[in-house]
Amino acid sequence: MDCIYCTPEWLEESVRIYRATPSFQEKMKRLSVSVFYRVIAEPEWGIDKDFIFGAVVTNGALDELRFYSEDEAKKMPEIIMAASPQQWKLLLRKEHKFVTDFLLGKIKLEKGNMAGALGMAPYAETFIDALTQVNLQFQDELNPQQLNDYRVYAAQFRSKLGV
Repeated sequence: MDCIYCTPEWLEESVRIYRATPSFQEKMKRLSVSVFYRVIAEPEWGIDKDFIFGAVVTNGALDELRFYSEDEAKKMPEIIMAASPQQWKLLLRKEHKFVTDFLLGKIKLEKGNMAGALGMAPYAETFIDALTQVNLQFQDELNPQQLNDYRVYAAQFRSKLGV
């Protein structure tokens, strides 16, 4: 399945695949965390305002993976990490490693502590695998019409979801 980055379809399909793949849950069974990821606004990518998506995992079971509002992000997660969409793309394409980029400051820790964030490092590759089981298209790979369509769609679903 083809999905565009930062769409509800991408997150919904990732949840479906994660829950249908026992090996993901098995590899993550020692992890219980709520972690959110901020995708910093990048108008050239059709991302006019920050996106926040997050995962709630309990003993490896994926309870939630969805977009969140700023208010929810202030209350809910233990950890919030922020980076540009270009940086997230490098991780999701497995061109960079989470720990390296985190320690180099390319991924900022907005909420939580360093120990908690680094404690997730052993699970990062598995989580990235779960998010990339679909054919993920990034906004810099879209033609101008597709990018405009994405911008319009993003405004629509953000309004509908309250994010």
